[in-house]
Amino acid sequence: MRIVLHLDMDAFFAAVEERDEPRFRGWPIVVGADPRGGNGRGVVSTANYAARRYGIHSAMPISEAWRRAKAARDAGEPETVFLGGSFRKYEEASARILGILRSRAESVEQVSVDEAFADVSHLGGFEEAEAFARELKVEIKEKEKLTCSVGVGPNKLIAKIASDRQKPDGLTVVRPGEVSEFLAPLPIRVIPGIGPKTEASLVKRSIATIAKLREVPLEVLVHEFGKWGSVLYEKARGEDDSPVAESDEVKSVGEQETFDG
Repeated sequence: MRIVLHLDMDAFFAAVEERDEPRFRGWPIVVGADPRGGNGRGVVSTANYAARRYGIHSAMPISEAWRRAKAARDAGEPETVFLGGSFRKYEEASARILGILRSRAESVEQVSVDEAFADVSHLGGFEEAEAFARELKVEIKEKEKLTCSVGVGPNKLIAKIASDRQKPDGLTVVRPGEVSEFLAPLPIRVIPGIGPKTEASLVKRSIATIAKLREVPLEVLVHEFGKWGSVLYEKARGEDDSPVAESDEVKSVGEQETFDG
């Protein structure tokens, strides 16, 4: 039986800043380009959950984030803290967190500075995997003073989608027999690889949920999207055979990259 875990740090950059600077705790925080009073260029790397209440999110132009923060402030909401960030600090924290995961799992694939998969099939069952995930979350919180959200499933696709279901500080376990029911009501955008263009094309055909996507015949999806259509057909059914590819490489962080949790 295959069991995969997906670890996703919660609003990682902003969370590290809150941890290291007590004066920022509890405030809306945006890490990214310099907003320059609303005239800045570049994007938001991470917004914490307080800032997300203002509609600010990763990859948003920093000028738009500034406008939304100003509108919130004018409405009597707390001031937003804009930070340039310390990417070396984030990479160092990431390395320590990945070290914790690697000390517990047989195979780990780092996806980005704040995200990784682990194959935990050796544990033998989903109950054991759930206990493993809870212990992992506790160790990360105790050692790094940071929270993470974890998804556990029969493959990487399901584990990744599951990790996003109960953010922040969540844990979602999806057993093989629960995959179809778990996916059915979710919006098609949760499927990795579906961007705005594909989403718009499907919604135009009244296909907004994974349950609706499953109703579309394979040949129709292939005709519309080519090879990607057959991938969509499989993903809508929770199928994913991609392995957890072990790697010791620590992914670098660039100022224009966005890593969000």
